[in-house]
Amino acid sequence: MRARVRWNRRQWLKRAAWGIGAVGAGVAIDTFFFEPHWLEIVQRELPIDALPAHWEGKSLVQISDVHAGGRVSDSFLIRSFDQVAAFAPDVVVVTGDFVTFGRDGLLPAEQARRVYAHLPRGTLATLGIPGNHDYGPTWRDPVAAGNVQEILADYGLRMLRNESIDVEGLEIVGLDDLWAGRCDGRTAFSDSNQRGARLALCHNPDAADRDLWEGFQGWILSGHTHGGQCKPPFLPPPLLPVSNRRYTAGEFNLADGRKMYISRGLGHLLPVRFNCRPEITIFRLTSA
Repeated sequence: MRARVRWNRRQWLKRAAWGIGAVGAGVAIDTFFFEPHWLEIVQRELPIDALPAHWEGKSLVQISDVHAGGRVSDSFLIRSFDQVAAFAPDVVVVTGDFVTFGRDGLLPAEQARRVYAHLPRGTLATLGIPGNHDYGPTWRDPVAAGNVQEILADYGLRMLRNESIDVEGLEIVGLDDLWAGRCDGRTAFSDSNQRGARLALCHNPDAADRDLWEGFQGWILSGHTHGGQCKPPFLPPPLLPVSNRRYTAGEFNLADGRKMYISRGLGHLLPVRFNCRPEITIFRLTSA
């Protein structure tokens, strides 16, 4: 009788080990091979104060952290862009990190052109702001950022660098990158209409805690964090490239009349994601 009990115990431990191994293998397959290319199209409302009536119900698509280059599949990016184009958005904004420079420090220009030839365009506007990776490997090279901007201009995207644009009564303010040392709120908001409908684009959410906003109230659309890429259940992501560890992904109320939405981004630096799918967000604009 005792021998039988010992055998059953050994059998249970063996089965448990096999089960744990199978779960671990499943998680590894999801993390490295499946989830990095499992796009989630998030659809939600974006209520804006003083929104003109003709903007009610129009769509604004946010794409972030594409990282075109040697680390992200061109076919995944193109397929994702094509999915979004099918929605025929009114406005498309890209909140930084268009490319990842190679280890040799060279801009992946050919890949960028191949990918951004498929960039969905808004019927009213297609806009972007730089991210730190658009400033080259050191995150400080203005020539590199200028080269990225030239490529994007060929495909209909207007880069906003501490400036604003009025799109049929909706003002969109674009701030340059924080880590590049070029985020200048005073310049960006110098011609801004505080009483009108407006929203801001700012790649790095840490900028929300800086003295940059010149009385701005409204939505800030950001990226940069990738949502941490790997998020254990019920726990915060262990790795985030921000000082304010609260800024992971999704909506944040900043008080003082500001709210921020942080996209999980489309691309990656390392091809791993767990419980944090790549994201493109489609906002339906509505009056606050």
